[in-house]
Amino acid sequence: MERRDESEHFEVWEENWLSVEIFLKMQTQWNVTMGGYVGLKYEVLQWLSQLYDVEDKRHLLEDIQVMEAAALSELNKKDG
Repeated sequence: MERRDESEHFEVWEENWLSVEIFLKMQTQWNVTMGGYVGLKYEVLQWLSQLYDVEDKRHLLEDIQVMEAAALSELNKKDG
């Protein structure tokens, strides 16, 4: 079995910090089917962007979609 060195720490550039925080707050807001994870619930993202008074909602959405795509790739990986 291959052992990977995974750190819990990672750098976030200041201009990306709000997007990362919002993405982490959406950790339980995944649409899931029998085939696996599909994507985030964007209605919750809209609510959070209002709650946290996000000025550039388009930029937030684009940042979230990049993280969502990477997460989906990992979440839907098949073992073996």
